[in-house]
Amino acid sequence: MLQSMRKHARFFYFLFFIVILSFIFWGVGTVDKSTTATVAEIGKEKITAEEYWRTYETMRENLRTSLKGQLTEEMEKSMKLKEVALNSLIEEKVLLASARELGITVSDKELQEAITSDPRFMRDGLFRQDVYFKTLELNRLTPEMFENSVRQQLLLLKMRRLIVASAGVTPADMPPAVQEGKTGEDAKAAEAAQMQAMEKAGAAVRSYVDGLKQQMNVKVDMQLLS
Repeated sequence: MLQSMRKHARFFYFLFFIVILSFIFWGVGTVDKSTTATVAEIGKEKITAEEYWRTYETMRENLRTSLKGQLTEEMEKSMKLKEVALNSLIEEKVLLASARELGITVSDKELQEAITSDPRFMRDGLFRQDVYFKTLELNRLTPEMFENSVRQQLLLLKMRRLIVASAGVTPADMPPAVQEGKTGEDAKAAEAAQMQAMEKAGAAVRSYVDGLKQQMNVKVDMQLLS
């Protein structure tokens, strides 16, 4: 299983890592309801109100951007955005607990490679330390805060790759037409196949998390979510 995960690392890195930095950057300084009150407990893991509202605001902002500002309150309610935010955090806590139990970690080298390969910190195709520090400063982040967040997201990425690889989703499920930017009916068919592969990947992660949740005591304080 671990061999399969490593073999298809680039494929799943593309699928999941794209959201990491946007979450970290959007999540700082945008929440009015910052508090250490506990919204949910998943076994020994806790989700604070600050974590919840930060995640919710990040999702809402990303959705608003994708819809070019056309996000209404009714649309948000129909999408159950608050529920989605909470469930995503519960999933993360379950996966992190599982990673610790399995002994899966992120090395300093992996962390360094992830940061130095990010376009936000590059100029003329090369990583620039001054740009890195300036970007963090503008987002009110210390290097320690940012690197801890990236390390956690990379750990989640590893867990998802492991789960998805064990479910049999491989790079072969990503049609060449999508990868090569082709157009026409071939591209449409490839895009549909790609979506099916991503749905299969998502279902595998959800099934894994749901199985672990049944073994954990999950408590949610609904009053703090209003």
